[in-house]
Amino acid sequence: MERVAVLGAGQMGHGIAHVSALAGHSVVLRDVKDEFVQKGLASIRKNLDKGVELGKVKGEDRDTALGRIRGTTDLEEAAREASVVIEAIPEDLALKRATFAELDRMAPSGALLCSNTSSIRIAEIAHGLGQPKRVLGMHFFNPVHLMPLVEVIHHPGTGPRELERALGFARGLGKEAIVVKDSPGFATSRLGVALGLEAMRMLEEGVASASDIDKAMELGYKHPMGPLKLSDLVGLDTRLHIAEYLFAQSGREVFRPPEVLRAKVREGKLGKKTGEGFHAWPKE
Repeated sequence: MERVAVLGAGQMGHGIAHVSALAGHSVVLRDVKDEFVQKGLASIRKNLDKGVELGKVKGEDRDTALGRIRGTTDLEEAAREASVVIEAIPEDLALKRATFAELDRMAPSGALLCSNTSSIRIAEIAHGLGQPKRVLGMHFFNPVHLMPLVEVIHHPGTGPRELERALGFARGLGKEAIVVKDSPGFATSRLGVALGLEAMRMLEEGVASASDIDKAMELGYKHPMGPLKLSDLVGLDTRLHIAEYLFAQSGREVFRPPEVLRAKVREGKLGKKTGEGFHAWPKE
């Protein structure tokens, strides 16, 4: 079993902590404020309770998993005994670089340092570190405890043993792991963001309503969730940040953020987390 440190207790971070603990690993969930940590821990309990209610998780497995997780606001405390660190902080390259520089110093020399980034090149995050061979991307999908896919991304400096170990860890969580070469947007975000932005342009042009655009993909192409609903779930501010990064990196018009997306973000209509985006969402 690994000793897992998850950095960031938000939607992705608490989901990664959840599946790691349920798979038998000891977990430290870290965020910059205790209120964020406590909210993440409460979300894990809520999701595990739901799993028990639906008969997908045994009550004793829930209790054991919760006993394997502890929270902290201290980065060094989270990192110093970790064998696997998974970063799930905001999509900001400078912030990620600063965090990984600290991890490079604090974490044991054999620890894997993984980023849950959905778009930023792993080589950019690993730049300047003393041990870039142990840095990888491990991109989970939301909600983590339900979605089966993990992208494992290797950059030119990633060690082959480290890659195999990361794949083994992901598979041990019960996930399907795919191997992706380091590239802006990797495989999934590159395709998913392109589809989502085109759906927004269709909405701007009055081609169809947000609801009908989503139904077209759900019913016509068997997508579990339409592109506008998915953008709301991800967060429109996050979607805008990723689109801007992909456009800057590639120069391709397909990634230029539509004005309707910029307007939603300016208005604070960020999707599910604010109760309104391209759709209205019930308050949790």
